[in-house]
Parts: sequence; structure tokens; C-alpha cells
Amino acid sequence: MTQASIPPTMMAVVTTGNGGYDKLVYREEPTPKPNAGEVLLRVLAAGVNNTEINTRLGWYSSTVTGDTESTAEVQAEKGEQKADGGWNKATPFPFIQGTDCCGEVVASGEGTPSSLFGQRVIVRACMRPNGYDTMDNIWMASDFDGAFAQYVKVPASEVFAVDCTWSDAELATIPCAYGTSENMLHRARVSSGETVLVAGASGGVGSATVQLAKRRGATVIAITSPSKVDDLKALGADQVVSRGVDLVEVLGDESVDVVVDNVAGDQFPQMLKVLKRGGRLVSSGAIAGPIVALDMRDMYLKDITLIGSTAWDEPVFPNLVGYIERGEIRPLLAKTFPLKDIAQAQAEFLEKKHLGNFVLIPPQD
Repeated sequence: MTQASIPPTMMAVVTTGNGGYDKLVYREEPTPKPNAGEVLLRVLAAGVNNTEINTRLGWYSSTVTGDTESTAEVQAEKGEQKADGGWNKATPFPFIQGTDCCGEVVASGEGTPSSLFGQRVIVRACMRPNGYDTMDNIWMASDFDGAFAQYVKVPASEVFAVDCTWSDAELATIPCAYGTSENMLHRARVSSGETVLVAGASGGVGSATVQLAKRRGATVIAITSPSKVDDLKALGADQVVSRGVDLVEVLGDESVDVVVDNVAGDQFPQMLKVLKRGGRLVSSGAIAGPIVALDMRDMYLKDITLIGSTAWDEPVFPNLVGYIERGEIRPLLAKTFPLKDIAQAQAEFLEKKHLGNFVLIPPQD
């Protein structure tokens, strides 16, 4: 594709506000034009994540106390607008979501390397505009237009070519889920010989964490539904326990070094019970509900460290590219959908019957 052949318009899914699936509008939009320091990507595949659903629902608002599924039911009926429903600020509706992107560089603005043209790349969705000495961060598809479209423009500094035989859809499973997971393991300083408990282990972030923690030499205990026990063992989990069991009874007090918990909800108090003295709990989500019971005595008497994880640290994304190119991790592509079927994809995503990631495929020129 030459720059001259880029069409003036494209098909995209525009999220028009907080609410149900009616807020996802598949329509024609102007093709973005890259500014200085930016590149234009032809989107080859775009992953589906909790964050797009939560942003559409306004789940990040302090007024929301329930899980994603219950919030979806309320929003389908009421469509309440949430002024504080975005990650950093009010969500810029109407805009294009899509945090995970595998694409081809087809155009560039002034000052971008010509070597990028024609490269197949993935996009580092979490960007640190003020450098890595501050936690300030912005996200593609939360703070500005993302990849649920035929084309997307991004800073040239945030695209990474990957030399591998994976398909476009397989590469699109990586950025958000694996970046989030690697950042949590990096922040928690997970090392060989430690025992890591992973809640929600069959989801995109959870299944990535199983792989990435095993890659670091950890012993991994995965929590999942009974129907997915064999899948998690095949992925590398050393022990799998069913969701809803009494973790203290099954695992014992002070049995794990690190908890990776993106579930939260009612089971959160048990997470602190099973942590060893000096253990770490790291989280970047709360799909079962953001309001939890915290017994401060468990935290301070056991010298537990609680770690929040949103802004990705500098080594995280280059690390992932290296893992892929050296064959140290494998993709978990659950299913693909045409971009226009985004509502169906998100509805199936919320059923949590899959292992790994869903991916949307835009129309190809």
C-alpha cells in the first residue's frame, strides 16, 4: 500500500457514550492523518479486553460498586452517563475504542523513521508522555482513538516490530493482557522459586500471568472454574483450584509468596490469609467488584505489600517482544469476529466461557 492509496474514509466502531451495546455504532469515519512523530497503521487485528467494556459502562466511576456483569445489566436498562467513568478523566465520547492492535505501518508524519514503513507491528497501549520518572500515563482507546477501525494513528515511539510466525490475530492478543501481566510481575519482583497465586487464571490477563510467571521460574497456582482445570494445567499451572473454594482450607495459611488478583470481590480477604509474611499482592483490576473487605491486621502484622499496577514500566513491552521472538510464550487466541460483530464479541466475552483472548478483524482493503 502506498500513502496515495490510503482511502479518505474507513469503517470503525464508534462508542457514543456510557451505556449498553447500542452505544457501539459501526459507521464510516474519516481516516486519521498522522502528525509529526506519528505513524498511521492499517489495523490487521484488534483484541477485545475488559477495559473497553468497563469504559463503555462507566465502571471506573466512584459511583459504581458492583462487578462488570451487574454494571452491564444496569447500563443496558438505564444508560447512565458517568462524568468520572474513564481511567484518568472524563472519557472523550464519541471515540473509537480498541486497546490491542496488530497493524502495518502505511504512512508517517514528519520526523518518523522511514524504516518503519511496511513493518508489521504491535502497539504499546500504555504510554508515559512525561517519562518513566512519573506515573503519569495515557492509554490508546481510553484517552484517544484506538484500533476498532481499519486505521489508527499512534506515536512512532509506541510501535514495535515483531519477528515471528504468529498470525495477525495471535499478535493482537498480546499488548493489553500480556503488558498488564508482565508489569504486575515486574512490579512484584517475582523470581524463580517463588509461589504465585493467580486469580481469574482463564481470562486474558490471568492466562498471560500463568505463562509469564512460569517463564520466571515460579510455581503457579491458578484459580479458575472447574471446566477449565485441564486447560490451565496444560498451560503450565502447577496446581489448579476451583473458583469459590476456601483458599485457606485448600492451600493453607502463609502458603504463597505473591498473589496476582484482578478479581477482588468477596474472596479478597482470603488472599491476604494465604500470603506469607512479607508477601506481595499486586492488582490491576477488580472484575468481581472493586469494594473489598480488608483486615488491616492481616496486612500490617504480616508485613504485606499491596501493589497497584496501571502505568507500564519501561522494560515491560520490549521484554514481551523478546519473549515472543525467542519462543518463550505462546498466544492464546480463543476466537475471532468481524469488527462489525463487536457487540456479539463483547457479550460472549462477559460469559467467561473461553480461555485466552477474543480478537476483532476489520475489513481489509
